[in-house]
Amino acid sequence: MKFKGLFFLCIVMICSISLWAQDPVAPVFPKLGKSDTIKVASTNDNGVMIPWMQLNEVNIYAARIWKSPAEQAAYNRLRYNVLKVMPYALFAKRRYEQLEQDLARTPEKKEQKQLVKQCDKEIKDMFNREIKELTITQGQILTKLIDREVGRTTYDIVKQTKGGFAAFSYQIVARVVGHNLKSTYNPNTDRDIESIIRTSGFYQ
Repeated sequence: MKFKGLFFLCIVMICSISLWAQDPVAPVFPKLGKSDTIKVASTNDNGVMIPWMQLNEVNIYAARIWKSPAEQAAYNRLRYNVLKVMPYALFAKRRYEQLEQDLARTPEKKEQKQLVKQCDKEIKDMFNREIKELTITQGQILTKLIDREVGRTTYDIVKQTKGGFAAFSYQIVARVVGHNLKSTYNPNTDRDIESIIRTSGFYQ
């Protein structure tokens, strides 16, 4: 009987402790000062409300050590060329995304052709104003950056919007002047270009 009584007492104590542990604890909020006007998220840590906020990603790059002045000069030329053509790649990205959205909302084939024609005209106008003045090297970088930004090569974009024959014809002309519309972008092999883009402020 004594053993049963002791066992029953232990059960009661365990249940009491469990119920006590489950009682909600009133959260304790930090005291606000006169200038505390910024609302942030908070987490309840054992009854203490801990404020927090999500910060933007911060990338830290080490200073590059050059093997020779010639290597540094080559990098500076590459940086100049990348910064020269990057706005065109971003324009192509925005214009192509807009075209895809417009085509998705337009079921009529005739209207779709008009949208493609308008997009093609805008690209040609930009080409006639500025891109035609690019050097061969800058043009090669631009085709890679278009693949980076759009996710498709320039050849694929022309093929989708203008057809396979037009893409083939454009490719022939491009190859004559040292370009390749099928150029793809690889952040590993093109790591210098990637580094220039990420430190240039285009994505701030």
